Amino acid sequence: MSTLTAIRPAGARSVDELLADARSRLRRLGPLEAATRVASGAVLVDIRPAAQRAVEGSVPGALVVERNVLEWRFDPASDARLPQATGYDVEVVVLCSEGYTSSLAADALRSLGLHRATDVVGGFHAWVAVGLPMVRGTGPITAP
Repeated sequence: MSTLTAIRPAGARSVDELLADARSRLRRLGPLEAATRVASGAVLVDIRPAAQRAVEGSVPGALVVERNVLEWRFDPASDARLPQATGYDVEVVVLCSEGYTSSLAADALRSLGLHRATDVVGGFHAWVAVGLPMVRGTGPITAP
């Protein structure tokens, strides 16, 4: 056995398994459908770190909540919640760079009871690729 290979403990799952499990509970949105939902009142939440947003760009009007505090900001029972966390029926559409971290984040929000939480397939890169509004960052945007 190489030093990079470890015996998986009972009950342990790979990140790919975690992602598939999370996505099995979501009805994910393509970027155009996400934009339509946002126009109808859904809250678009960009969870990318500041450095990533600076390079890639941002979506005008998106609420920026970095991943490390997302649950506290959207839990309606939390003292640290945002004004947008008005209850468990809020439609939250999570956006990351490519649509991986956002799936895990949206599933975490669903675990808190926000049953309408979901994410954008392909993330910010897909948003840009279909020509939706964005503000350029300081670096190049690469399509998926």
